[in-house]
Amino acid sequence: MGAGRASERTLVLVTGMSGAGKSTALKILEDLGYEAIDNLPLSLLSDLVRERDDGSRAGALALGIDSRTRGFDPGDIERYLGPLLEARGPDDIELLFLDCETDILRRRFSETRRPHPLAHDRPVDEGIRSERALLGWLREQADLTIDTSRLSVRDLRGIVAARFQPEAEHSPAVFVLSFAYSRGVPPEADFVFDVRFLANPHHVPALRPLTGRESAVADHVRDDPAYGPFFEGMVSMLTPLLPAFERDGRSYLTIALGCTGGRHRSVATAEHLAEALGGSGWQVTVRHRDLEADEGRQERQAAG
Repeated sequence: MGAGRASERTLVLVTGMSGAGKSTALKILEDLGYEAIDNLPLSLLSDLVRERDDGSRAGALALGIDSRTRGFDPGDIERYLGPLLEARGPDDIELLFLDCETDILRRRFSETRRPHPLAHDRPVDEGIRSERALLGWLREQADLTIDTSRLSVRDLRGIVAARFQPEAEHSPAVFVLSFAYSRGVPPEADFVFDVRFLANPHHVPALRPLTGRESAVADHVRDDPAYGPFFEGMVSMLTPLLPAFERDGRSYLTIALGCTGGRHRSVATAEHLAEALGGSGWQVTVRHRDLEADEGRQERQAAG
């Protein structure tokens, strides 16, 4: 479904895994001008939609529904939501699903010491498995699924705003992400570029303690004779693809660049790419997955 103006869209249904960020997404939508209601009983949905169709309610509405919602069982989900989703027009209802990897959900519940709503006196993993089965039909029906496993709140805000803010302000989001191959390729990446072939600042003692965000390292990487043709080819490939993704209804795109340690070459190239794509009409955000993780650990150790 295409993204219409927030003021024209009747309803955004926000659902997903507990701990994946549904409440945060609802707050973001509220900031965008939606009237946000969390955990409305499913039995009231049809009446609410009919009320809005009659014109008695104005403005855009965001509803949060999840496993805590009254009447939320597999039969009622499809019975109440199925007819609404089948009958929707191009701007009537949009379904947003927030997902997250099981290991990260487990860690989030452990860190907050909150019980999983379906676990009760059982292990958290059992609650997560039960919820995945319960939400299977909804995930299949979703117009937009966002995996929040490695997204910051800022990243999530960019994706939700790109999809649901008023069209006059609408611009899709591009996330340029650097990473270390030693810690795995980001599963959320739409494009992955390997920059390990470039000259490695790690082997220069004066540059080793620096990062790709600093000019000395960036200059060293760009001075590699292979850098110019590679970078120009990458930009010339991506630039015409962005409008094509937008026409296809994509609200965000993740471009990942990896090197060995995620500190020098990938960081410098990601910064340069974000700058080059800045005039594309998309909201461009650069993030350094493993560099930021290392800096966070150092800060926590210093504080401890």
